Order: sequence, then C-alpha cells, then structure tokens
Amino acid sequence: MSTHETPLAWTLGERPFRHEGHGRDHQVFLADRPLEVPAAKACRGSLQLTNPEDLVAVLSSCHMPSFLTVAVKRRLEVQRHDDRAVGTLGKNEEGHLAITSCVLHPRIALSVPVERAELDALHEQAHHACFIAQSCKTVVTVESSV
Repeated sequence: MSTHETPLAWTLGERPFRHEGHGRDHQVFLADRPLEVPAAKACRGSLQLTNPEDLVAVLSSCHMPSFLTVAVKRRLEVQRHDDRAVGTLGKNEEGHLAITSCVLHPRIALSVPVERAELDALHEQAHHACFIAQSCKTVVTVESSV
C-alpha cells in the first residue's frame, strides 16, 4: 500500500471575505510543483484554470495504463490509445452538486484486430483495475471504439 499527500494553499488576498467576494483560486502541489486550481465554475471559480471537475481527466488517465497492463498480459500490442472523457455535473441523490457520471471514449489501435466483445472485456478488466474509478461514487462508463 502507499500514501499520497497533496498539499493545498489558499490565501484571502485583497478581496473581502464574503460569499460573492473572496477568490477561490488556490494551489495544489503535485510532486512539489504548484498547480493553479480554481473552484468549480458553479462555485465562482476561474474559467482560465484547471478545475476540480477535471476529475474526468484523472479517470481517463487511470484507465489508460490499466488498459495497457491488461492488453500486455493478453499479449496484445497497443499502438495508440486516445480518449475523450465527458463528465456530467449535476445533483446527486442527496441533492448536492457532484460529478454524477463520467463516460470514457477510448479509441484503441491494436497491432491485430480483435472482436468487439474481447475489446469490451479488456476495458471492463481495466475499469476494475483502475483504483481511481474504484474510489469514486460517480458512475464511470466506457464506450470504446477501434
């Protein structure tokens, strides 16, 4: 097992501390490198920066190496893996804003053709191997293409 720590820093700055007034932009530190992050657009976050709703990119980034591992174990050579992850921000069962679903659209190029059912099975195995997907309450769906 491992532990993952991500420091976060926010300061008030010049703006007044009111719901409509204070900034929500902050920094998280990934491997000691600062990443500027705003709050969600719905929470008055900046549109110019990566925001927490970009969780969908993390889900895609976790699925890809999981898929590569599953494929290499099956002795299938992956030549290319592209994805377009689409997350939906909505209200969950408790009425709170949440990423309620995420659909991954991986497009895979293999060195040999495989049946659609085999490709779907590979993605299913990769999904279950992706610890980020297994950590989320969000429904994650994979709609792959070759």
